[in-house]
Amino acid sequence: MDRSNYSIDSYYLELKSVSKLFGGELALNNVGLSLNKGEFLSLLGPSGSGKTTLLRMLAGLLDVSSGNILVNNNELTNIPANKRNFGMVFQNYALFPHLTVFENVAYGLKARKVDKKIIKEKVETYLDLVGLGKLANRKPKELSGGQQQRVSLARAMIIEPDILLFDEPLSNLDARLKDQMLREIHRLHKELGFTAVYVTHDQNEALYLSDQIAVLNKGILEQFGSPREIIEKPKTSFVADFFGYTNKLNGHINNEGILNVGTLNVIPKDTAASFGDGIINIKPQDILISNPTETNKHRITDYRYLGSNTEITIEINGSNGQTLISMLPYLVSEEIFTNGYVGINIEPNRAHFFKDKGDVKI
Repeated sequence: MDRSNYSIDSYYLELKSVSKLFGGELALNNVGLSLNKGEFLSLLGPSGSGKTTLLRMLAGLLDVSSGNILVNNNELTNIPANKRNFGMVFQNYALFPHLTVFENVAYGLKARKVDKKIIKEKVETYLDLVGLGKLANRKPKELSGGQQQRVSLARAMIIEPDILLFDEPLSNLDARLKDQMLREIHRLHKELGFTAVYVTHDQNEALYLSDQIAVLNKGILEQFGSPREIIEKPKTSFVADFFGYTNKLNGHINNEGILNVGTLNVIPKDTAASFGDGIINIKPQDILISNPTETNKHRITDYRYLGSNTEITIEINGSNGQTLISMLPYLVSEEIFTNGYVGINIEPNRAHFFKDKGDVKI
């Protein structure tokens, strides 16, 4: 369910028309979304989309130019960071180098003047949760990047925050450690049920971890919904492209619901009331090739074998030079390209059509 326009008051986290101005320029424009207690939200988008700005506003590290932030029906918009019970996991770990693992994790509880016995019990519990129980006396410099991030995670969780904030926590890890930490965060969320807001530019991270995803682009909330909703029903061409529908073509829907791109005809998904010009987005793996015919003949402009698949670039006949890429999961014999032409076949409902110009809806 799309919850960007909501009317009930039972959500745990609510952003209402939140905007941020930097020097007169809008970094975030009228963002509204909602989250239930215990849900995991990913803020997803390319560099400069506004996702980190939004996270820092949630944390209280940046002022809100307009709009409201509520947690559990309490207004937090103008509450300073040190008065918000939020935990934060940073990209660069942000550990105290002179403190041991134990002391780093205990830091938030000591600042709250919690009893030493309780601190010891809780630190041991959370270090065991993240698999570092035997490393309590080490200093951060004696740990790997993945271990340091586990310390950061334990330190953020131990204060039992209202919301746990993640600022691209895996971006400094290599692929193997990144995968391990991704699974660890997923496990801990399922086990502990904390509410989380997670910044990433990686759609695979967002799809794996999230109950809800907010896709941001140039300060605009393009779409907010569950991973399945966003994958199956992208609302804009930008969202479709970001989630793998990377062939982006200008086309026209005729009165029979057929999309024409030059001589290529496609039956796109969700074309109700979409008669006219617009943008079509198609995944490369959904474009199949065949032997050319008189009515289905398009020129190959490039192809390359990539080990596990073959990428073919094809110019669509009659489309004023528009090209698309087909990604086939096998090695294609060069013989098929002898004459330099192929047929293009796209199954119905494998493409999305948007009546927009670029990424802005008409």
